[in-house]
Amino acid sequence: MARSRLKSMTPGMRNSLDLEGRPQDTRIVVAMSGGVDSSVTAALLKSEGYDVVGITLQLYDHGAATHRKGACCAGRDIHDARNVAERIGIPHYVLDYESRFRESVIDNFADSYALGETPVPCIECNRSIKFRDLLATARELGAQALATGHYVASRRLAGGSRALVCAADSDRDQSYFLFATTREQLDYLRFPLGDMTKPQTRELARRFGLEVAEKQDSQDICFVPTGRYTDVIGRLKPGAIEPGDIVDLEGRTIGRHQGIVHFTVGQRKGLGIPAGAPLYVVKLDATSRRVVVGPREALRMDRILLRDVNWIGDGLLDDVIGDGIEMFVRVRSTRAPQPAWLRAVDGGYEVELVAGEEGVSPGQACVFYDAPAGQARVLGGGFIKSATARHPVIRGGAQEKAAPLAEVMRT
Repeated sequence: MARSRLKSMTPGMRNSLDLEGRPQDTRIVVAMSGGVDSSVTAALLKSEGYDVVGITLQLYDHGAATHRKGACCAGRDIHDARNVAERIGIPHYVLDYESRFRESVIDNFADSYALGETPVPCIECNRSIKFRDLLATARELGAQALATGHYVASRRLAGGSRALVCAADSDRDQSYFLFATTREQLDYLRFPLGDMTKPQTRELARRFGLEVAEKQDSQDICFVPTGRYTDVIGRLKPGAIEPGDIVDLEGRTIGRHQGIVHFTVGQRKGLGIPAGAPLYVVKLDATSRRVVVGPREALRMDRILLRDVNWIGDGLLDDVIGDGIEMFVRVRSTRAPQPAWLRAVDGGYEVELVAGEEGVSPGQACVFYDAPAGQARVLGGGFIKSATARHPVIRGGAQEKAAPLAEVMRT
């Protein structure tokens, strides 16, 4: 039995979480969202003998989202987390983080959309709420680590620090959403599900007798009760819903829209413009409230300017970057990493995509990896500020032609 093996550990040996000490002498705080992943994390650690404390965050007014399928962190989820904690016999606390969540995540989300960006609120939630505020609370409770149900893993490096690596289950990998995790946070965080598949997690839930074993995964933005994010933006940023022009690449007005928040770069559906060939959203100009559309070729970008870069690779970024670092980058959570170079440019950082990418949208993350597949190490990342094309496509009658000396910048 694992428990008897753990009890026989000698002082100085590391336990299953790569921490010194016996599990029963090691307090672990588990972030419990009420879903199957975090519930299994808590049950698994409890079964191994750890001193587990479950914490669920109340992040927003549950209201309309309480019984809506597909939403995470809703009222029902708090109820489920409490039931799981009672089932496995651990203390459970619900902390009111509504004001922090509103300021750090919801307001930021609305501001970003109003600027014509396509934000990723889960990244900000992990960075500002779970891995900053909740982590600090875990330390105050005397915990040796904060464990979550994320599908990502960490590995001890030769010097004692930890590396963030992709999950074994590539279909569930959440590394894209955790690129902003700092080295200090990585040392304290643990991800027990990183080497498991989702079916294995559900099977463990059944073995532990958890009612959430068959609970569906959250799919929507948790603080959008209706599933329509524009409702939230319209309430917080009314100006972002104002109508404007839809223009082609040469600036000619070819239609109207009811607010730039209804669009994202790369979008094809919902333009409402009759055309002989498919048109895609190429750029969103918040200042003029213009949606710029063009052919698919116009979506391909080669260079990405980044902001808020976080580096968790070896050494300090400014010391190791030199003439550039060869790596692989992911510009959307649903895409595979592509070969690229990271370079220092004018006091900031720029990514050059070797083969280019379509639909590179400001506000999304550009995440760095040391390999294109498998349990690659996450080297960090940044938010996309703008993107450029070396040879942009311009509209020229019935044909498309390249403009080799021009660059079209999307900001």
